[in-house]
Amino acid sequence: MKISIQELMVRSGVAFGTSGARGLATAMTDSVCYAYAQGFLQYLESIGEIKRAGERVAIGGDFRPSTSRVMEAVCRAAEDMGYRAVNCGKIPSPAVALFGFENKIPSIMVTGSHIPDDRNGIKFNKCGGEVLKSDEQGMSSQIVEWDDALFGADGSWSSSFSWPGKTLKRELQRGAPREVSPEAGENYAMRYLNFFAHDALKGLRIGVYQHSAVGREVLVKIFSHLGAEVTALGWSDKFIPVDTEAIRPEDVKLAQDWAASGKYDALISADGDSDRPLVSDENGNWLRGDVAGILCAKFLEADSISTPVSCNTAVEKCGWFHDIRRTRIGSPFVVASMIQASIDGAKRVVGYEANGGFLLNSDIENDGKFLRALPTRDAVIVMLGILLLAKAHGKKVSELVATLPARFTASDRLKNFPTEKSAAIITQFNAGSEAADKAALEKMFRSICGQVASLNRTDGLRITFANEEIIHLRPSGNAPEFRCYAEAKTDERARVITTDALARISS
Repeated sequence: MKISIQELMVRSGVAFGTSGARGLATAMTDSVCYAYAQGFLQYLESIGEIKRAGERVAIGGDFRPSTSRVMEAVCRAAEDMGYRAVNCGKIPSPAVALFGFENKIPSIMVTGSHIPDDRNGIKFNKCGGEVLKSDEQGMSSQIVEWDDALFGADGSWSSSFSWPGKTLKRELQRGAPREVSPEAGENYAMRYLNFFAHDALKGLRIGVYQHSAVGREVLVKIFSHLGAEVTALGWSDKFIPVDTEAIRPEDVKLAQDWAASGKYDALISADGDSDRPLVSDENGNWLRGDVAGILCAKFLEADSISTPVSCNTAVEKCGWFHDIRRTRIGSPFVVASMIQASIDGAKRVVGYEANGGFLLNSDIENDGKFLRALPTRDAVIVMLGILLLAKAHGKKVSELVATLPARFTASDRLKNFPTEKSAAIITQFNAGSEAADKAALEKMFRSICGQVASLNRTDGLRITFANEEIIHLRPSGNAPEFRCYAEAKTDERARVITTDALARISS
């Protein structure tokens, strides 16, 4: 069978692009996952990044129920193309990426991140960094091929399939355990244990909200080995879709209940694939990701920051950084901006997103030790950066947050909102002169925020008002949703703006 990736996207309903593949677990059949992994590796071959002669491909996954099956399909695709699949096991996304970057091999992470467990995804990394927007066309234009007898009509492995020298059997195809290489997971933990002093966190009491995060054990290991008194909390055998950008009410209450005991200086957690952090203060208040990113950048003494246009303007208002680069929303845009910052001569280049994902594009040196660059979302560095910055200044986490300018962000969305309708709304305010567009926006939003001061069209439409409040409107890039971000001087006010703005849009 021969099929193009673009045709397969339409046929399967599983989206495939810069962020990898993502869709319903039932739609991510063995054949679809096999084809997407094949297409990715073919693309790397076409640009001369890899060759088949026994090269390794690192593969890991999260704890959602469909992950083992998808990992098997990805492993078989790599092996059938002549590569050696390295089963890294169930470990954090940044651990798989780090292993790939350091060994200059491709890495593939099977994860749906924070989305419910009826869905899943496959994230692809090139040998030296994340897949960028410039790679998307080449990846999606690949044509892949396999023997018709390899899969059944439903896309699952056939009961048996043979070609010279190889026979695939049903019992292998349905999850016989592969040998797991522990190297990637151990390497990720030692990245931090070798860089920071063994007693760096001594005196701190940390609660680790484990739930179903794939990094739950490595978090306990890293923080306890660095001297903290660690308590594991909230373990779950069932997958829980913890989202670090839209924190569930249940997780808000859990943190506050745990903190009420007075036993913890902070709580830490992560999303399903453990690349995006959650950090709370001693009162159980989860920090927003873009606030956490500013504090981590301060700890690392960054001289260049790349961050999406939707993130908190406290990064400019705090005065700590002289080079701040605003990007479109999405880690590929942040990575591209960081690469340019390094080319421009910056020495400590970092990036962060509103979801808390933190990216390090430079090696950090301290007393002859190096924390090597990791230009993909990483949760652990954010947790360590905030706690160590607070400890160095003799402050509680809440007191550290209070040193930032009082800027609060909120976000929400209209679900099941047709993409064409979203585009029409943005176009409505991009049809005339700047003055005409401002006048039209004031007509719609004046009763909420007052007079329009400036517009930014880096990604969607970001409106700054004369009172410094912000409304940012943007169609979702991967779902039929219309998103609204707001910023104001109080958390409550930011939430009110978001609610009122979306109500105005929906009507």
